[in-house]
Amino acid sequence: MNVVRSNDIPIYDLTVGKSLPEWLDERKRRTLVKKNEYLRRRIELLQEFDMPGVSDLIRISPDGEYIVATGTYKPRVKAYELRQLGLKFERCFDAEVRAFRLLGDDYAKMIFLQADRYVEIHAQGGKYYRLRIPKFGRDLEYHKGNCDVYFAGDGPSITRLNLEQGRFLSPLSDESDCSVSNDSIKINPIHQLIMVGSNDGKIRAWDHRVRKIVGALDIGSAVGIPSLAFRHNDGLNLAAGTMDGRILLYDIRSSKPLLEKDHMYERPIKKIKFHTTLDQVLSLDEKVLKVWDRNTGKPYAAIEGSVILNDFDIFPGSGLLVIANEQPKMQVHYIPNLGPAPKWCGFLDNITEELEESETTELYDDYKFLTREELDNLSLEHLVGTPLLRAHMHGYFIDVRLYRKAKSLVKPYTIDKFLKDKVRSKLDEQAEKRVKIHSNLPSVNKDLFLKLKDKEDTEEIKKSKKKPSDESLLKDDRFSSLFKDPRFQVDTTEEVYRLINPVVSKLGDSKRKKLEEKYQVVDENESEKSDISDLEYDSSSDEEQGKVWADEVRNVHKKLQIEKLEAKRREREEKLATKLSKISEASNNRPKFYEIKHGDSQSKAKHKNKSLEDRIKNEDGEVVRRHRDGHEMSFELKKSFSQLRREKEMKEHREERESVRRSASHLKKKKIAPKFWMGKRVN
Repeated sequence: MNVVRSNDIPIYDLTVGKSLPEWLDERKRRTLVKKNEYLRRRIELLQEFDMPGVSDLIRISPDGEYIVATGTYKPRVKAYELRQLGLKFERCFDAEVRAFRLLGDDYAKMIFLQADRYVEIHAQGGKYYRLRIPKFGRDLEYHKGNCDVYFAGDGPSITRLNLEQGRFLSPLSDESDCSVSNDSIKINPIHQLIMVGSNDGKIRAWDHRVRKIVGALDIGSAVGIPSLAFRHNDGLNLAAGTMDGRILLYDIRSSKPLLEKDHMYERPIKKIKFHTTLDQVLSLDEKVLKVWDRNTGKPYAAIEGSVILNDFDIFPGSGLLVIANEQPKMQVHYIPNLGPAPKWCGFLDNITEELEESETTELYDDYKFLTREELDNLSLEHLVGTPLLRAHMHGYFIDVRLYRKAKSLVKPYTIDKFLKDKVRSKLDEQAEKRVKIHSNLPSVNKDLFLKLKDKEDTEEIKKSKKKPSDESLLKDDRFSSLFKDPRFQVDTTEEVYRLINPVVSKLGDSKRKKLEEKYQVVDENESEKSDISDLEYDSSSDEEQGKVWADEVRNVHKKLQIEKLEAKRREREEKLATKLSKISEASNNRPKFYEIKHGDSQSKAKHKNKSLEDRIKNEDGEVVRRHRDGHEMSFELKKSFSQLRREKEMKEHREERESVRRSASHLKKKKIAPKFWMGKRVN
C-alpha cells in the first residue's frame, strides 16, 4: 500500500506492489507468498483484478455487489463478485466495447455497444442476442420507464431500440443541421429529460414523450462535449465536460454556467461524477482524476496516473474508487475523507487508522536527505539558500538526480584516498620544518613546468609578437593549483597521453638538466631575470620538425605494441602456471591405493583380457607395425591450446545448461498393474 498526500488529504493506492506470474500453479504461488515477506504483507483487494493488456470501461452495479469492467486484448468483459473478493465470470467479444450499461441492479442484464456498430445483449447465462445499429455509436443510455435504449453517434439523429418489443423505433432526429454528430447522452433521473452533447458545443434536451427538442444550451465554444453528468436526486444541476479540458456546471434553468473548472491539460474530459454525500465533484481526463468543491471549484484532492486513465467509478457514499487505465492492472484508490470503506472491505478503515497512528518518518523517492557534512563532502555548500536545497531538521533535502550527478563526480576521490592524502600532507608539513634547499621547481607537474619555462625562454629569444597563451599558466593565480595540488598531476604513462604528445611529452636530457640547474637553487639577491645564454635555441626548419614528429609517433606506437604483447605473454604464462599448479596438486592428492595397483583405472583381470595391441597402446604412446612395403607408425597428437580451450568452454556450457534445465521428475509414468493367469503372475 502506497500513501500519497494531496492538499493534506491521504490517498491510499491499493494496486502498487509486485504481481505473481500467471503461469505459476497454486502450490508454487502459496510457497512464494509464504517465503516472501513483501508479498505476504501486500493488500490484494480483488483477485485477478486486471486485463490482458488495457482496461477501457468500468462500472459498479447499483446494488454495490459487483464490478463490471471491459478491456483488451482480446476484447472481453469481466465481472467481479465483491462478497467473494474474486472473479465471477469472463466473456469475450469480437470487437472493442465503446459503452455499456447495467440494465438491472446486478450483472444479470447488460447491453454493450461495440466499435463495429454491433450491439450485444447479455443475460445471466451469457450472450442473449446480437444486432447491428445503422450508424457508428459513441454512447448509449437506458430509459427504465419505457425500456428504450438510446444510441448517440454519427449524425444528428438518436437511434432508439425498444427491448420490450424487440424492435427499432423511429429515431429522435434534428434536421436543422445535418453536419452535427452526438458525442454523449444522459437521462435525468428526476424529470426524464434526455440530454445530448454534440460536437458543435451545444447540449440539446429531448422529451421522449413528444420526441422533440424542448431546449438547447450553448457552452460558448464549438468544441465537443464527450461527457455529461447529473447530480444525484437533483434534476437541475448539470455538469458538462468539453474536449479542451473544461467542466461547466449549469442550472438547466439558466444559460450561464454556475462554475467553470479547467483541468489545465487541454485533454478531453472522459467522465464526471457527483459524490453522493459530499459537495464534491470528480472529473477525469487521461492525465489526472481531480476532486474539487462543487460550489467554489477549490481543489480537494487529485490522483495522477503514471499511464493514460480511461474510466473510473466510485462506490456510493464511500471513498473507494476503481480506475480503468492503459495497463493490465486496474487501479484501486481509497480516500477516507470522502467516506468510509464499503462493508465488503471494511478492514481498510482499520488499516488506515493504524497507519495514521504509527509515527513513521516520511521519505521521499525523488529527494535525498543530506547533512551539512555530507553536503561539504560533495562540494555543494554553495547551494545553501537556493531553491535546490530545502532545509529540514539538521540537514537538507536535495533532488536525487542532482545528488547522483554530484556523487558520480566525487566518487573517484574516495575516502581511502582522502585519508592517504591527509597523512601525506602531514608528513610533508613535518618535512618542511627540516633544513632543505629552496627551489622554484613545483612538487606537482614538474615536467610541465619545465616545458612551459623552456617555451617562454624560446619566445624571448625569438621576440615573438604573438600573445603567450601558455605563459598565463605560470603567472595566473587561477592555475596555481595545477602545480600544487597532487590531484592535478598529469599521468605521462597513459597511452592516450603518449600518443597525443609524442614530441613534447619529454624534454631533451641536456636541456632538462640545464633547466633543473637553473631553477633548482634560488638566491634571495638573485634578480628575477636570469641569464639564458646557456640555452641554445634550436632553429630547425619545419620539415625537420615534421620528420622528428613522425619518428617519435612511430616509436611510441612500436613501444605500445611491444608492451601489449608483453602483457599478453605474461598473462598466458600466469594462466599456464596456474593450470600446472592445479594439475600437480591433483596428482599429489591422489589416494594411495592407486599407487599400488597396476594401472590407474583398470584391474588386472581386465588388463589380461585385452589384446597385445591394446596393451601396447596403453603403455606406450606410439605403435610400430611392420608390413611388406615398410613400417607403419601410429601415434596420438597432443591437443592444441585452442582445442583445449574450446573443450573447456563446451564443458562449462553443458554444466550451465544442466543447472538451469527444468526437471521432469514430477511427470511420473503410471505403473502398469501386474497380470495373473492361473494364479501365477505373468509380468
